[in-house]
Amino acid sequence: MTLGPNSWTPVPGAFIQKIGKDVHAYKNEIGPKAVVVMVGLPARGKSYIVKKLKRYISWLGFKTKVFNVGNRRRTCAAETQVKTGCVQNHTSDFFNPNNEDARSLRDQLAMDTLEEVISWLNDGGKVGILDATNSTKERRQRIMDRCSRESDINILFVESICTDPEVLARNMQLKLSGPDYKNQQSDSALRDFQARVANYERAYETIDDSEDEDIQYCKIINVGKKVIAHNIQTFLAGQCVFYLMNMNLAARQIWLTRHGESLDNQVGKIGGDAPLSSAGREYAEALSTFMAEQQRDFRCAETGKPPQLTVWTSMLQRAIETAEHFNPHEFDIKHMKFLNEIYAGICEGMTYEEIQQTYPEEFKARSANKFYYRYPGMGGESYCDVIQRLCPVIVELERTRNSVLIVTHRALMRTLLAYLMDIPLRQMTKLDIPLNTVYCIEPKPYGNVLTKYQYSHDTKTFHQLESDETM
Repeated sequence: MTLGPNSWTPVPGAFIQKIGKDVHAYKNEIGPKAVVVMVGLPARGKSYIVKKLKRYISWLGFKTKVFNVGNRRRTCAAETQVKTGCVQNHTSDFFNPNNEDARSLRDQLAMDTLEEVISWLNDGGKVGILDATNSTKERRQRIMDRCSRESDINILFVESICTDPEVLARNMQLKLSGPDYKNQQSDSALRDFQARVANYERAYETIDDSEDEDIQYCKIINVGKKVIAHNIQTFLAGQCVFYLMNMNLAARQIWLTRHGESLDNQVGKIGGDAPLSSAGREYAEALSTFMAEQQRDFRCAETGKPPQLTVWTSMLQRAIETAEHFNPHEFDIKHMKFLNEIYAGICEGMTYEEIQQTYPEEFKARSANKFYYRYPGMGGESYCDVIQRLCPVIVELERTRNSVLIVTHRALMRTLLAYLMDIPLRQMTKLDIPLNTVYCIEPKPYGNVLTKYQYSHDTKTFHQLESDETM
């Protein structure tokens, strides 16, 4: 069989049974589990790192969950208040290293949370993230001692160190909007939080080799400007460290759109390599104008200038034609096979009605399990396969400091949005991704903000579809 232009070269021996236990079930059963233990002073970006890491590892198909010690502390305080009527205000004194009662309680809360992590891992989880300061060698040794009693759990310590005064000031302001300082005056809240940080600094001990020469750890300095990795041996730890090495805090936007309408879209055919229709060519021209306007309006807070816009497209002609109105002297344009549409194997160039008539069992199997279903024939893909080939694209998205416009296809859009907006994999195949729609994702310290725009062939303009939403 001759492979079509949208095919992905198959790897011998890489195929799995189409019906039966899904590949992610195997991934979560094989090999040791991982506890990622965060380390660092407050306002050093730990929660930012945790959210990104959880999003990436989950997207790869590993069952991942975050366990926050601060949330447990607040829950326990609320329960105590209900039972006793005594209000527990965890002011800065609660974090004083000389406050023995508070220190004992904080250690117990951390270990109780670790027990919750281990219980969840033993119940089928794969990667548990312990989000806390864990800022002393004594605390970290207790964590190692407890995990050593489990036969198949490895630890990765991730320490976040921040010395950038601008980042620290921004992080502290974000903390004031958190649950510990709800309904408090900003000035008094800031003073209390600064005193809390000072208390932590008095007892803080950075990770070093003297704790245990065999421990796996990663130090992230100033949110990725410098990364130190030590003794990284396990697969999951390697995946985490590789990802964390490529992140940055640059102000930028990530734009996603399907190609303009193609001739195959007009008749409902999937796959193939058809050119744009007249409506598709109109959208392509309007898109370049719209993006130029958006690029001029967006400003980086640090420089006051818009970041460069890079345009990435698939290597199929409908995507390439959608970007043909972008001036290559003004925009960095790249065509990537990684971004090609999911390859439908022997179903390429057919409508869904034709597939149902010609291959009724295949149509039924796909309807039953759309995420794991792999199209039959040489090079046929599943959504799970698409995730694997998109991994280099995700890493490059995290690494680049430029804004990016990605012109791709429906299945690829679903997969990219699942990563960027932390959408569960089982739900992403149901996402409605219409033509003539542009998605703008803007990374923020608290999460990614999504805005959608739609092009109207009647008015010849783009309009915002809905208010911004954060996921």
